[in-house]
Amino acid sequence: MIIGVPREIKDQETRVGLAPSGVTPLREAGHEVLVERNAGEGSSITDLEYVQAGAAIVQNAAEVWSKAHLVVKVKEPQPAEYGYFRPELILFTYLHLAPLPDLTNRLLEARVKGVAYETIREADGSLPLLTPMSEVAGRMSVQVGAQYLERPRGGRGILLGGVPGVAPANVVILGGGVVGTNAAKIACGMSAHVTIIDRSMNRLRELDDIFGGQVVTLASNAWTIGENVKTADLLIGSVLVPGASAPKLVRRETIATMKRGAVVVDVAIDQGGCFETSRPTTHTDPTFVVDGVLHYCVSNMPAAVPHTSTFALTNATFPYLLELANRGLEGACERHPAIREGVNTYNGYVTHSGVAQSQGRAWRDLATVE
Repeated sequence: MIIGVPREIKDQETRVGLAPSGVTPLREAGHEVLVERNAGEGSSITDLEYVQAGAAIVQNAAEVWSKAHLVVKVKEPQPAEYGYFRPELILFTYLHLAPLPDLTNRLLEARVKGVAYETIREADGSLPLLTPMSEVAGRMSVQVGAQYLERPRGGRGILLGGVPGVAPANVVILGGGVVGTNAAKIACGMSAHVTIIDRSMNRLRELDDIFGGQVVTLASNAWTIGENVKTADLLIGSVLVPGASAPKLVRRETIATMKRGAVVVDVAIDQGGCFETSRPTTHTDPTFVVDGVLHYCVSNMPAAVPHTSTFALTNATFPYLLELANRGLEGACERHPAIREGVNTYNGYVTHSGVAQSQGRAWRDLATVE
């Protein structure tokens, strides 16, 4: 099989879909890897490193997309890439289709076989390809929040960890999954006062054990969220419904009760966001203000640390990529049910129920599509 690795073109998206560490075993398995010129430049990976690993460097994206049987990316295709879609193409990337009906239309019209990292789910319920970027984004959310709490960045002028005699910042995290847990680790490490709100009592018990009383854990409900949002200096949204739009846990009228210069970081923005006031932003223009509250809603946060992110992503995606290359999509799905869970579009049909529900579309079980 020919695997293509194009250069990412989303604003400030400096990650790349495959590190050189993944090229060599693909070549050893008998596959060909085409990498667009300078695709790894943003992640501090040179073309020479790809060549030494066994890849061929091609001059432009059109050549990668036209020759590859399977295209491996990081982010969802941008409008400039829609023209490369064609039947039988396997696209392996973060798709986050729920808030993107136009992209969904294009994938269906072109009969692309779209496999989304974020919906590949193992038998134990884990989301192995979402986890590494969630770890990065969770840790980054506190770093970013701490920076924007500084007065020159528009914040309240609060040092996250405080100093002796002055209270630390109050950090409130909605969701105690991978993002929330990693955010709490960094916030606690910076000596902030940390509260995690989650709807699962079992998860709250686990978090209480993990942090040994360093964080306050609260059961999620509208009253609890509202009371804690009011007092937050930094509010982090980290809820997830795999494949579907994120629930709007915080309404605009609640945001309006926050302190002027407080900061919200919506890590769920690539699934539509969990704050009613959220809208996607970019690394070029990352923030906006609503009711005096600074919003950071960058939909590809891990691209700010691309070297770390690219290698972490390849570590996670490679076993599934190799399975797809060795067996094709249909064979991989038959052997590995987790990959079946990742198929969002197939031969003109939406094959993930979360995407279908979010967009009001018909859903077809993959097994029933020819």
